[in-house]
Amino acid sequence: MSAGIVAGAVLVAQILLVIAMGCAAYRLLRGPRAQDRVLALDTMYVNAAILLLVFGIRSGSTHYFEAALLITLLGFVATAALAKFLMRGEVIE
Repeated sequence: MSAGIVAGAVLVAQILLVIAMGCAAYRLLRGPRAQDRVLALDTMYVNAAILLLVFGIRSGSTHYFEAALLITLLGFVATAALAKFLMRGEVIE
């Protein structure tokens, strides 16, 4: 009984995360300003990391957790670099 509930919850979480990534992709493509596109990209990498965590829960493998950590770290650096570029016009001073 408990395994069935967890499997159902994981499936629902995966579907909702894919829908959220689709909405963020729409904002990434149709964003009126560059700031909206950066925020959509930030949302997409967070959703991708959470989706990998859900895959890790479903499969029981720890490799997904390491990949999610790597995506999160690289996404944070990319978001900070893009924000600095939008504010000052250059990344490296």
